[in-house]
Amino acid sequence: MITIADFQQIDMRVGRIVTAEEFPAARKPSYLLSIDFGTLGVRGSIAALKDYYRAGDLPGRQVVCVVNLPPRRIAGRPSEVLVLAAVEASGSLRLLSTQPAAEPGSQIA
Repeated sequence: MITIADFQQIDMRVGRIVTAEEFPAARKPSYLLSIDFGTLGVRGSIAALKDYYRAGDLPGRQVVCVVNLPPRRIAGRPSEVLVLAAVEASGSLRLLSTQPAAEPGSQIA
């Protein structure tokens, strides 16, 4: 188990997907996402979402991401944030977002 202090170290923020491009170099079907976090700037993420979302449906969509993990290299490209999703019993992924929409960069409490 983690403590509440451990959990509070995770910096989760609302972002808005700006672009989504196919990223065939990854092992899993993935997109290279550019995500706007307001005052935190635009950051990149490689997300294995291609089996669940079309690239054209992602720009403009809000997502919740962990923004304080060290960058990870995936197929030679840096992935700066971790995009969060719910995993259904079937294995399908559903992106997390806020309802109603929140400003990009808003912190998740």
